[in-house]
Amino acid sequence: MPSPVVPGFVKVYVKKRLVFDRLTFPQRDMFRLGTAGLVAVKKRVRAALNLTDAPAMPLRSKSWIRIKKAKGLRPVRDLWGTGMAAISRSKKRKSRLKFVGHMLDNLRVRTVSDNLARSGFSQYAARVKARANQRREPWLGFSQKDQAYVLQLARRIFTDAVKRLVRTKAA
Repeated sequence: MPSPVVPGFVKVYVKKRLVFDRLTFPQRDMFRLGTAGLVAVKKRVRAALNLTDAPAMPLRSKSWIRIKKAKGLRPVRDLWGTGMAAISRSKKRKSRLKFVGHMLDNLRVRTVSDNLARSGFSQYAARVKARANQRREPWLGFSQKDQAYVLQLARRIFTDAVKRLVRTKAA
């Protein structure tokens, strides 16, 4: 059964493939803004900064610190794991662990409209991990630096659109 279509919204992902042919020009611009915003958020999180651009809480588990060091990762709360195992929704499997990769790799722009870009996690395991980390310490959102970066890009996109649409007449 196909998912319900919300008027004005276009799903960017269809069965794990990017679909751009149905996007109008403003939707393409919103996709660019949404993608830039996610890049800013991911860069901040990879630098182990929280939503207020302050250093993230230290890791609580000594064993997780050892695991991250053994895998060559930084022992800080940068939400970058080993990519080894995660929770599966399947009740039929005896083992509920499966390989899913890193949580931040799963964060993508999912839908766009003329004035809104929505992002999210598609995998169940990534959503579970993101929710748990958000409860522990807020990280998913735009910090002030992220907002300034997206606003700067929005101004550039708007200026380009004005140049495309407005023609000056020589007197």
